This record gives sequence, structure tokens and C-alpha cells, in this order.
Amino acid sequence: MSYQVLARKWRPRTFHELVGQAHVQRALVNALDQGRLHHAYLFTGTRGVGKTTLARILAKCLNCTANGRGDEGITSTPCGQCDSCQAIDEGRFVDLIEVDAASRTKVEDTRELLDNVQYAPTQGRYKVYLIDEVHMLSTSSFNALLKTLEEPPPHVKFLLATTDPQKLPPTVLSRCLQFTLKHMPPERVVEHLTYVLGEEGVAFDESALWLLGKAAEGSMRDAMSLTDQAIAFGQGAVRHADVAAMLGTLDHRHILGLAESLADVDVQRLLSEVAELAEQGPDFAAVLDELSSILHRLAVAQMVPDAVDNSHGDRDAILQLASRFTAEDIQLYYQIGIQGRGDMVHAPDLRSALEMTLLRMLAFRPQGVPKPPRTPLPLRREPSQSAATETSAQVAETPSPAPQPSPAADAKPEVHSTPGAQPETPLEPSPEQTASAAEEEPPLQEPPPWAVEADTQASEVEAPQQAPEPEAMSESELVTEPVPASAPSPDAEPQTVEPSTVLAPEAFPESRPDIQSGKLDNAQWLQCFDSLGLGGLTRNLAGNCLVESDDGTLLTLRLDPSQEAMQAEVHQTRIERALKEQGMPRRIAFYVAELSNSLETPRQREERLNKERHAQAVDLLNHDPHVQKLQQAFGAKLIESSVKPADAMR
Repeated sequence: MSYQVLARKWRPRTFHELVGQAHVQRALVNALDQGRLHHAYLFTGTRGVGKTTLARILAKCLNCTANGRGDEGITSTPCGQCDSCQAIDEGRFVDLIEVDAASRTKVEDTRELLDNVQYAPTQGRYKVYLIDEVHMLSTSSFNALLKTLEEPPPHVKFLLATTDPQKLPPTVLSRCLQFTLKHMPPERVVEHLTYVLGEEGVAFDESALWLLGKAAEGSMRDAMSLTDQAIAFGQGAVRHADVAAMLGTLDHRHILGLAESLADVDVQRLLSEVAELAEQGPDFAAVLDELSSILHRLAVAQMVPDAVDNSHGDRDAILQLASRFTAEDIQLYYQIGIQGRGDMVHAPDLRSALEMTLLRMLAFRPQGVPKPPRTPLPLRREPSQSAATETSAQVAETPSPAPQPSPAADAKPEVHSTPGAQPETPLEPSPEQTASAAEEEPPLQEPPPWAVEADTQASEVEAPQQAPEPEAMSESELVTEPVPASAPSPDAEPQTVEPSTVLAPEAFPESRPDIQSGKLDNAQWLQCFDSLGLGGLTRNLAGNCLVESDDGTLLTLRLDPSQEAMQAEVHQTRIERALKEQGMPRRIAFYVAELSNSLETPRQREERLNKERHAQAVDLLNHDPHVQKLQQAFGAKLIESSVKPADAMR
């Protein structure tokens, strides 16, 4: 079956058979039914979307004689059986003058064409001039046509078709009723090809039709032509492998495999996918372009899942894959891919350039997260009642005893009532104890950006837990001098407290909260946070948390959504170990939700204290007599942003 036979057999004969142009169909049908006809119509759109076919259908509507030969015979549903309809379908209707403006651009051709406009139609009701690619006419030809468009005879209709309406003079555009035909999406092309091949009894693979729909680039005519070629190439069947070989396109499944390897941080599989692609001899620059396109679709899927482009028929796979990336990783990978595309011209060969770009994506990935967490879609959503319901449900699922006052907590004195201590002064351990703690607890190494075997990861996490716990220090080691029972003397420094004295539980029983007999609340979390000795990414993660609930075994921390990507098992293990060393054995669970404005995280508390110290330092400088003299003598100005408290400079 040749392309001409296939295309003509399935060419639309009426408006209702036109594929994908419902907006134009509705306007023309209503105009024909109501008798509101214009003398000039302009159909615009890309190639192969049905401009000329639509013009021929309109010519049949204007000249169909099934309902009579007068003006009342004009219909929006031509019969296709009368002499006029059959003559138009067969291309022998005398009063339908089709002109290819691309081959007849001279003004003489246009004048010769318009010389017969004044004569009445011979066979039909209207004389119809169908001028294809009208934008190819010269300026003189447009001037010759313009006079006729301004005052056409009542028996003449002009149907103009063009792929580039911007080249038409505004004077011509203003005298035409313009209709813009839509670009055919791959979904619509695949749907129509499925129907056509089903009616023809041709076996096909759905994935092969998606390749044809993508290659057609919005043109239904090109899709039909490529389908005819695929039938011939596949010996009567349309198969995925045959269509991919015929079109010479990349196998999209390999590109998805690259994206899945990035999601799993699996370098071995990543290089294996590149090796399989290399066997097909592809354009590696096109491979990187396709991968960047997938990353763009993943970003869209995270933000607005309903807006994902389904040009490859893989919408479900893209939505599932998007939940395995963090938004930061996708943006980073896309930027590296675009940059690597420009660097390919400087690489020794394109395959090595592609591999280096892919490895660079994983090498520069944030190291605090061994494996990307699952990302709920859509990524951004407005606060709703459902979010509040989920929050209350999760809190309800966390077992916690009834809030009863603990006798030990009632009997314990308040921190601020302890004589000889300054409650507002941050208490820090001595350098000797900090050094000893560092020797006892070796720092965890950050995990590599590639996949590691499970036993290796387990050993890295469990190694610090197997270290022997430090024995309790004796009272003589902790307390170097007795604590005075009375208030300190005026000569003593009011803001100085010996760190060794602070660490003695007998001297200050309120310096460390008694958590073993009760629950850990947010105030106690703030009080013991600095003594946990957390650092780096772990401290940043824990510092952005509030205490959600504590039942003595499980401590649920509410995490700021901006820090959600930092969740990792290694950080959770460090926090659990630090709590255990402080006499508060707990299992940690993170709960991502908006933080309460009435409570303060350790990070927010630290920032507030820093601002207060900075404001106090600025105030002291402004009232310093030496600074005031400099300002008066030289007009000096105090740069407040450069002021740092003395404790911050140590």
C-alpha cells in the first residue's frame, strides 16, 4: 500500500472527520449553518495539519447540491454523493481553482488568475480560489490581489493557506478571516494511527507508534507517510525495532536507563548503559540532549505532575522516576548537562565527554545524603486541610503517655534559682574534655557519591556504635574546687563559670535535664543541644528541628521542610549515639512539617542570641568615648556589619 493510497483513503471528507482541529470545525460549522459567510478565509499552521484539506471541505460545503442549487443548499455536512462533491474529491471541479503560490510568484501570474474573477461560476454555486503557500507571492502580486480582496464579486470566495502568516502584508491579513490550525501532539497522532492501523488490520507495537508520533513533529501528513514507510520496512507490520532502525533515532529506553542510574547513584550501571549505547553508534551529543530533556520533564513532574509532556508515551515512568530525585539534584544535573554539552567540542572524543559529564553529576552531588529520599509529588502544594489532617494523624499514631507531672521534675529546683550561676551565659566544655571526647568518638566519613554494598554501609554506620562507652568520671575529676554556697564576690568575673564545675552533676543537678524519668520537651532539647557535640551537616539538620513528641523510647523531631533533603541514616545514627552518651537513649524519627512560630529551634535560638550580642556590641561602640571622638573629629562612620562580638572572634 503506497503512501498516496493510504493518505487518500483516510483523508477527511467532512468537518467531523478532521483530526485535532475542533476549534476551527466549530467556527466554520456555525458560520455555515447561520449563513454568516466571509469572502476570504486564511488558514495558517505548520505543515501537514490539514490546511488544504480543510479548504477543500469548505469548498464542498459551499457547492454541495444535495439540498438544492440555490443559496439555501449551503450546508456544513456535504453529502459527498452529488456531482459537485465528487468532482471536488476527484480534483476535476472547474470552479475550484487551486494555485501554488510558491511556483507562481510573479505579478503577471496573479493578474492572469484574477482576470476571470468577474465571470460567474460554470458548474457550482461559488467560484473558489484556493491559493496555497500564499506568503510566497511577491509584493506586486499582493498589491494586485489586494484590490480584489477589498471588493470581491458575490460569487467568489478566497481560501488562502500558509505556513508563515508573518510574511503576509497587514493589509491582506485585515481583509481575511484567519483560522490557526493546531500543532498535532504525539498523543493525538498515536491515537489516530492506532485507529487507522486497526481498521487496516496491520499489526503494530504501541511503542513504535510513539516513535512515529515523535518523528512527525506535529504533522499528521508526515505521520501517515512515515507509517506507510514503516509498513513497507517491516513487511506488513509496524514494530519498535524496525521503526527505530528506519528513523535512526536513539532508543529512548537507554536514556531512561541513564536517568534511573543517576537516581540510584549506580556508577557501574551508568557506564554499562553508555557502553550499550556505543554499540549502536549514536550521536553522543544527542544522547546528552535527550538526557537533559528528561531532566527537564522530571523537574516539571515534581512541580506540576499533570503538565508532564507525554511525547514518548512514558508519562507514568517519568512520574515514578521523579519521586526518586530531590529537586536540588535535578537542577544540578540539568545545569551540568547543559554545561557539558558546550564542552563537548573540546573533548578528545564524544563518548568520553558524555561519560565525564555523567560522572561529574554524581561527583558534585551533595555528600550528606547517601541515597536520595522519596520525594512526594507534587513538590510544592498549598497548605490545605488535608495537610493538617495528615499532621494530626501522624501525631496520633505516635504513642505517648498521658501528660502527668513527674515527682522528680516537681521537686527539682529551677535553673535560674541556682546561686552563683549565670543562666544566660552559654556553658562550654573545657578544651581537655573536648579533646578527650574527640579521641573517643572518631568522626564519620561522608559516604561516597556512588553505590556502596550494603555490608560496607552497615559497617560504616555501626562501627562508632561498637566503640566502648566511656566510663563515668569520678567526682574528683569533674569538680576541681568546691562551689560556694553564697553569692560570688564583687571581684569575681560575673560572666565566668568554670567548665569543670558545670560538668559535675552533684554540684549543679539542673545543668543537665533529668530525661530518664520523663519526656524530652522542646525547652530541654534547647538546653541539651550544645552538649550533644554534634557538628557539620548533622548539627545543621538537628538544629532545624523541634521536639514533636517523646515517649521515652522514640523521639520524634519535626524538621523544617527546607532541610528535608538532608535526611540520611548516618545523621540519624549520630544523633541517637549523642543522646545515648548524654544518658538519654532514644530512637530518632523525623517528621517533615512547617515549624511552629511559638517554639524555637536550636538554630533559631543561636541566630537570635547572635543578633542580641551583635546589637549589644554595636551599642557599646556607639557609646564609646574614643569612637565618638573619631566621629566628631574626622566624620567617621561605624560600619555595623563589620562589628563582631568578642566571643565570636575567638
